[in-house]
Amino acid sequence: MAEEQETFLSHLVELRDRLIRVLVAVGVAFVPLAFYARELYSLLAAPLLATLPAGGQMIATDVVGVFLVPMKVALMTAFLVVLPYVLYQVWAFVAPGLYAHEKKLAIPLLIASVLLFFIGMAFAYFAFFPMVFGFMSKFAPEGVAWMTDIEKYFSFVLTMFMAFGITFEVPIIVIVLVKIGVVDVAKLREWRPYVIVGAFVVGAVFTPPDVISQFMLAMPMWLLYELGIVLASVIVRPAPEPAGESDYRPPSDEEMDRELDRAEQASRDQKT
Repeated sequence: MAEEQETFLSHLVELRDRLIRVLVAVGVAFVPLAFYARELYSLLAAPLLATLPAGGQMIATDVVGVFLVPMKVALMTAFLVVLPYVLYQVWAFVAPGLYAHEKKLAIPLLIASVLLFFIGMAFAYFAFFPMVFGFMSKFAPEGVAWMTDIEKYFSFVLTMFMAFGITFEVPIIVIVLVKIGVVDVAKLREWRPYVIVGAFVVGAVFTPPDVISQFMLAMPMWLLYELGIVLASVIVRPAPEPAGESDYRPPSDEEMDRELDRAEQASRDQKT
């Protein structure tokens, strides 16, 4: 019992140390980025500013919003910059408890998850935002000045980045579920209709209430689910049965008794 408590405490100490390293890394990346906070926010707001009518602009309804929001953008950027290091710390913490074959699969999945998350964010920035903001600007009634608060815009963008980043992780989630034996590929194919419906439900919850937004989140989720099924069927293949053992059936008790009787009879015949 004492050894288990000591082991548990050592894991907590290691977890604390790795969290401190992550926070230090984020802080180190944040310091230089803070000097370019205004430029980073302008870059983040570019998709909306490009669709605003002539003379349109964003507003700040909070006294300190013009300072805090750009700082939040700089902090978000700093976290994204050190995200590979953050995932490395996670990997270093869990790796000792993994088998060798699990480690071989975990490393490429970890790298792929980072790339897919960034691809999801890029899809939101370059495809989703221009489409949605363009639709909203054209839908605004005549005489209505369409402007938004910078705090609300940042919250919306951050939510969309998380939604699309996690959506693009679907293939990794599918592969992991198949690899650890939670589901198999055949079951995933059976779930296809429910996944399609669920994708549109997720799109309706996390995106603005228009068909275009829901479609642009739901379709990648469904297609990436299909990609996950294909990759899982290739990567996680069942081990082939050894030759000559696929039809093996253990003998019954009666067959064992008959074999013993034959062996005893053969032994008697040899003695006589």
